[in-house]
Amino acid sequence: MNAKQTIEAGKAVLGIEFGSTRIKAVLIDQENNPIAQGSHTWENQLVDGLWTYSTEAIWYGLQDCYAQLRKNVLEQYETEIETLAAIGVSAMMHGYMAFKGNDILVPFRTWRNTNTGKAAAELSQLFNYNIPLRWSISHLYQAILDNEEHVGDIEFLTTLAGYIHWQITGQKVLGVGDASGMIPVDPATKTYDATMVEKFNKLIEPKGFSWTLLDILPKSLNAGENAGYLTQEGAQRLDVSGHLKAGIPVCPPEGDAGTGMVATNAVKQRTGNVSAGTSSFSMIVLEKELSKPYEMIDMVTTPDGSLVAMVHCNNCTSDINAWVKIFKEFMELMNMPVDMNALYTNLFNVATKGTPDCGGVLSYNYVSGEPVTGLADGRPLFVRSANDKFNLANFMRAHLYGAIGVLKIGNDILLKEEKVQVDRITGHGGYFTTKGVGQQMLAAALNSPISVMETAGEGGAWGIALLASYEINNPKKLSLADWLDEVVFAGNAGEEIKPNPEDVAGFNAYIENYKRGLAIEQAAVDNKK
Repeated sequence: MNAKQTIEAGKAVLGIEFGSTRIKAVLIDQENNPIAQGSHTWENQLVDGLWTYSTEAIWYGLQDCYAQLRKNVLEQYETEIETLAAIGVSAMMHGYMAFKGNDILVPFRTWRNTNTGKAAAELSQLFNYNIPLRWSISHLYQAILDNEEHVGDIEFLTTLAGYIHWQITGQKVLGVGDASGMIPVDPATKTYDATMVEKFNKLIEPKGFSWTLLDILPKSLNAGENAGYLTQEGAQRLDVSGHLKAGIPVCPPEGDAGTGMVATNAVKQRTGNVSAGTSSFSMIVLEKELSKPYEMIDMVTTPDGSLVAMVHCNNCTSDINAWVKIFKEFMELMNMPVDMNALYTNLFNVATKGTPDCGGVLSYNYVSGEPVTGLADGRPLFVRSANDKFNLANFMRAHLYGAIGVLKIGNDILLKEEKVQVDRITGHGGYFTTKGVGQQMLAAALNSPISVMETAGEGGAWGIALLASYEINNPKKLSLADWLDEVVFAGNAGEEIKPNPEDVAGFNAYIENYKRGLAIEQAAVDNKK
């Protein structure tokens, strides 16, 4: 079938992902190729000191995103979307959405909020397991510690992806990867860790709530499991034009980390991926548990329940973008034509001509705080001494190193201390846009080959569409990892760059200077408004 026939036959699959700045929808064909897309831009709001998106903004954004997809289909293929083979919904992980009936009890608290420090620290000690600030259990326990009145009324607690899925299917479920960002999941059972659930229930027992933890959490489902069907009400909420029919299977809702793993074919053990854009994170699929918990490493799972070590960094390319804007202003001052693509490409490429250790200069890209290095707040800094080799190549190389410096510090624990074995790491995101440059820098940072695939640019909406396709287009009953390998990617591992020993040694020297210089960054935080 061609794309139009696929859509008219109801064989297309829809994936929708709620990112922090954009909601994106991707329609794929039976060969899992994108054939249409739509998007909606949105922003979080700071309400009563907490970052949130209103439920009105969530539904308006979803409906506008779908309307843009429908418009794209009409323009390209002169046809309507009447039905689909499957649908999947994913969203930024973690956060806190608490309900009594269909009513949200407090505004959605996103992953970005850091008011949960006391709760996360106490739970990490109780569970002997690193519990990050942004996880749902941290938000719940912090609300309990703060004696918030709504807690006793909770009937259901979920994530953003789980909320949308519930509202369009009636099913209170989550994909296991997203569930692992609520409270840790046991890789053996692929559901919430029973020992930790029991410890939490005992911890809050004196409060006398009418619920225990499993009463209010969504059911955890594996990739490929049935997660319900689009209801009539759900179809109307998704497509306000009224064309979309009910009865479409909807796969388990997932978090953006899981869809990133799927989109980069990094679900199999001993594979990993690095997402590097406004923020960055690495995901390494483990063969076994780590020897002990680490505050800078989050433990989550793949969409099919394998254990994953995640290093999450709040900052990545924002400071690079700010410096490129300065170069743009200089060019405008000199009445020179500005081509932003060419400007980025040339500045990234010149970085490859810098000395491997950046000549001693340092860049701290801390637009905001960075938990991995213990900074509660951030100040972007460029640091050099009088004797450093200060030129454009080293300046740009230092910024490219600095953008992934925190990522290296976290991954050194995995790769050097824990001796985690990785066969393939795939990079995706804006850091890798200029061909080969970001790959070279990351290969040096991790001392590991780095691959980049053209399809990685399709992002998480494509990833959740693949998970929806996996549920219905897997006649051989392959595992998710094998299905991705054999069906979707069919041997395509992308273009690989191996680490250069001189670059590796240079990055190691840079990162030692970087760690010593963190005191400078701390002083800047302490002494500037």
